[in-house]
Amino acid sequence: MLALLFIIFAGLAIGCAIAVVAQRNPLYSAISLIGVFVALACLYVMLAAPFIAAVQVIVYAGAIMVLVVFVIMLLNVEAEERRRQRLRFLVPAAIVMAAIFVAETSFIMYSVRLTPFTPTNNISSTGITSQIGTGLFTHYLLPFEITSILLLMAIVGAMTLARRNVNLSPTTRLVPGAQVLARDILTPGSPEDLTVNEADSSAEAARLLGVERHVRREDIE
Repeated sequence: MLALLFIIFAGLAIGCAIAVVAQRNPLYSAISLIGVFVALACLYVMLAAPFIAAVQVIVYAGAIMVLVVFVIMLLNVEAEERRRQRLRFLVPAAIVMAAIFVAETSFIMYSVRLTPFTPTNNISSTGITSQIGTGLFTHYLLPFEITSILLLMAIVGAMTLARRNVNLSPTTRLVPGAQVLARDILTPGSPEDLTVNEADSSAEAARLLGVERHVRREDIE
């Protein structure tokens, strides 16, 4: 029974992992990655490590993947466009690495079968949640608190970097590239005029805005 469950969950993990790299839509790849994490959590349960399985589901399949999906939807990433492959050696290299991985896995499984197994009555409590909680808040309380302080420092640093203002010089001119501008933008102080003025390049936009003198040649090129 355990062997059958292992084959099912391992096959699910491998299939979802292949789908992660095979899908052209990044959202489908993220969903396939959630399947990989759930399958790994099931394998951890079979190995008598319920705490690691719970962390796998809560942290990776839950929080991190929600963040990844949120970023994908926020950036509105569409399906990947197939382009001409530049690094053609990647496909043969991937095949060779996959063959090495399969051979290594087969060797390990064959070696395990040849190794005699002596059953013992001592049941390890390494992955039990209660044992981990007891050790975390007794013997390892100081490292746990130091880690929380480091995480707090990281959050404060990220907020500081995000709120940092960039002070531009009063003479700085930012010229867009290809844009569609309203006429009242080109002539400040004039009545509202939504007549379209198209600029196909940064040089043309600079000419329309009257800031040609402030645009460097290398910026136009």
